Amino acid sequence: MAAVNLGLPRSARASGEPRVEGRPDVPGLLDRHGRVARDLRVSVTEKCSLRCTYCMPEEGLPAIPRDELLTPVEIARLVGIGVHDLGIREVRFTGGEPLMRADLAEIIGMTHAAAPAIDISITTNGIGLDHRLPALVAAGLNRVNISLDTVDREHFAALTRRDRLPAVFAGIAAAHAAGLTPLKLNAVMMRQTLAGAPDLLAWALEHGCRLRFIEQMPLDADHSWLRENMVSAEELLAVLRTRFDLVEVGRDDPSAPAEEWLVDGGPSTVGIIASVTRSFCAACDRTRITAEGTVRSCLFGDDETDLRSLLRGGADDPEIARWWRGAMWNKQSGHGMERAGFVPPVRSMGAIGG
Repeated sequence: MAAVNLGLPRSARASGEPRVEGRPDVPGLLDRHGRVARDLRVSVTEKCSLRCTYCMPEEGLPAIPRDELLTPVEIARLVGIGVHDLGIREVRFTGGEPLMRADLAEIIGMTHAAAPAIDISITTNGIGLDHRLPALVAAGLNRVNISLDTVDREHFAALTRRDRLPAVFAGIAAAHAAGLTPLKLNAVMMRQTLAGAPDLLAWALEHGCRLRFIEQMPLDADHSWLRENMVSAEELLAVLRTRFDLVEVGRDDPSAPAEEWLVDGGPSTVGIIASVTRSFCAACDRTRITAEGTVRSCLFGDDETDLRSLLRGGADDPEIARWWRGAMWNKQSGHGMERAGFVPPVRSMGAIGG
């Protein structure tokens, strides 16, 4: 097997002046296509307690040296700049698995202090969440999204390469007990778990969770994704309709990635994020910071701008904001998966942050 690396594709050190030709003098994170980023995703680690086949290689990703990771102080400062200078309205911490950061409560607490009014959430696999949650909530955590692709223990172990389904259930129960609602579940639909999709939806409805299925994207570290093997939204809907009556209600927010369907007349819904077959790039409002402190304007774009060097080089907040604006101004129009010559990004999902 070829060596897997994190990759730092076309990572530009912030020197000289950002490329902002033609950009209007507005404070927000505007791009050339008229979109404005307001949703910030911050990866805090490449490490994960699972090895999901659509994300991680079996051996995991190479470790990022500790001194190359953003510190809690640096993360909080960037979020503060994003909120106060650039119009960010929501921040979510991702990974890898954010619970692998021992200082996650400190990160959340400093972020809350820097931007008290902002909604703070994490995307997690839920393993260990029951033990960590009290400290995270006390620090300022508002919501959690938990990844759960199947409720079949054997299929879970095969897909994640770890037999940890009971630990995920414990995390979900803890999130409910802490009142972190609405509790959303994210499920990447794979060929081997498709038959169990109705069981997963039934479980989510029974346990008061909002389930969102996600089409598998070409972001696996092993680069084994093939479009013809992917489960499409239409195929998934056909399987779900063998048990449930589904009526499409669309999106409650144009920039929301999930299209919603009423289940058996409501009020419960199920969402589908059809990133591949029903692209929502035209309404994308996300900006990403990798664990090493680079701005990634697009999940599928290999251009990144290094903000860590600015943070550690004495740059003030306005200078960092200028470079962040420049990175987003040059965001590509879309992922391009519909093109015959599409080439997946160098980084995998685990190295980018979801």
